Amino acid sequence: MSPVRKGVASAIGAFFLWGLLPIFWKSLHFLPPATIIAQRTLWSMLLLLPLIAWRGQFREVSRVLITRQGFTWQLLSGSLLASNWLLYVWATLNGRILEGALGYYLNPFFNMLFGALFFGERQTRRQLIAVAVALVGVGCQFPSVNGPPWVALALALTFSLYAVVRKKAALGALGGLAAETALLAPIAASWLLWQHHQNNTLAGHSIGEFWLVAATGLATATPLLLFNHATRSIPLTTLGMLQFLGPTLQFMVGWGFYGEPMNGSRLISFALIWLAIAIHTSRFRSRPAIAPE
Repeated sequence: MSPVRKGVASAIGAFFLWGLLPIFWKSLHFLPPATIIAQRTLWSMLLLLPLIAWRGQFREVSRVLITRQGFTWQLLSGSLLASNWLLYVWATLNGRILEGALGYYLNPFFNMLFGALFFGERQTRRQLIAVAVALVGVGCQFPSVNGPPWVALALALTFSLYAVVRKKAALGALGGLAAETALLAPIAASWLLWQHHQNNTLAGHSIGEFWLVAATGLATATPLLLFNHATRSIPLTTLGMLQFLGPTLQFMVGWGFYGEPMNGSRLISFALIWLAIAIHTSRFRSRPAIAPE
């Protein structure tokens, strides 16, 4: 399998998992969103650090983090990631899965914009048509959101900027994510200790709840590793179009599984977005994608 095909496969895997994860986050309703983010940060770090040690990358990660530039890039990417996590979990636990899906529908357009601004990626006429159709589809959802869609816009912006930073950062997928969680770990631990002092609990009240919390590490690390690999293997424009898979699954989970309100404009939006994906993906059947240099 070529690097581009591996990158595409990684992106599809990441977005498929992210599309179904609202079901998992809903099961953690017994914890506030900030505590869930702190837990997933620490459990992810505990999962990732042994992995980088086993793969002999611990020294590489340390070497990057002791430099001012490397430390800054990883801290920036970690901060963007934590902000996106917190807002996404908050929206999921507060019955706004569909608004979160709208944010990730918007995300590819930010990816395409940043791909052009920062990496000189160019869009073909077919891609521009696909973007226009998808933009109309996303626009159809705005009237369905109560008030300004600030959740959707913030989710799209933070995750697109995270992709840009990860593409520029020196560390690869595994090392980069390990560095991000390690840098966020002191903040996460401080929050959890304060919560424990306030509520006398760190991870729920039962063994089952404890293991659900522990699973946040695996639920976090698996799709992010796939996504980070994809950002370094394929153009952001391609990544942006593949990313429609995630919010579509979220859309179906929010509507079909949790019964969030649905109306005609959202159904029209759904159809237009998938039409845009069909237009864009037909490009790959006619000629192969080219990996960035």
